[in-house]
Amino acid sequence: MKINKAYKFRIYPNENQKKIIEKSFGCSRYVYNHFLNQRNEIYKAEKRCMKYTEQQNQLPSMKKELVWLKEVDSTSLQMSLRNLDAAFKNFFEGRADRPKFKSKRENYKSYTSNFVNNNIEIKKDKIKLPKLKYVNAKIHRYVEGRVINATVSKTSSGKYFVSICVETKIEPLKKISGNIGIDLGLCHFAILSNGEKIENPKYLKKSLDKLAKEQRKLSSKEKGSNNWNNQRIKVARLHERISNQRLDFIHKLSKRIISDNQVIILEES
Repeated sequence: MKINKAYKFRIYPNENQKKIIEKSFGCSRYVYNHFLNQRNEIYKAEKRCMKYTEQQNQLPSMKKELVWLKEVDSTSLQMSLRNLDAAFKNFFEGRADRPKFKSKRENYKSYTSNFVNNNIEIKKDKIKLPKLKYVNAKIHRYVEGRVINATVSKTSSGKYFVSICVETKIEPLKKISGNIGIDLGLCHFAILSNGEKIENPKYLKKSLDKLAKEQRKLSSKEKGSNNWNNQRIKVARLHERISNQRLDFIHKLSKRIISDNQVIILEES
């Protein structure tokens, strides 16, 4: 069975590569917002939704008019337009809210580049990316499958990551005889039908004192200053650590339950 699978690695770009990445964030955001505004205006005036191909044909002339758009990978601009089209499809089919404009003040940023002419390549400790060439990376697992695209992202704590999407084959898990029911609780994270009680790790509660201390320091600094930004990163790293702890707990628990059971029954929310 073929599926799309993503491998996420942390990357360590140099100063020049960081500048290109930041430009790519900005250009992708500009294209997204420009065509979102265009769709909104056309709908108000003509009561129709523009098609993806209508806007895609405008990209070449747009790049001639705004020459700074040529400084970044062209496929990232196309993917930004595709993401907008997908956002509208999800909205019309009731899976998401109406697309909103992206703000440059958002701390989490990302852009996606398509795989074309071997422009994405993974080596032992480097990853080749469009316009960036080879970027130092922490490759912690072997990438298997046909590369489709790469998404470069920057977290609110200032860390850079790349997510490599590939098409690969997987073998279905072997059938087993175990069945289990899961009841989410208040005192416990979950209670299983076999009597096992899974304690709630309460990662946020354990970090509240330290988090409150760092947030008090942040509130006392002038917003927008270098000291404020440095303190903001400290707070963001604390939140990031709590989030990572939760994800690690959920992944390990879900892996254990899936491996031991063929049928899993959950309560309705």
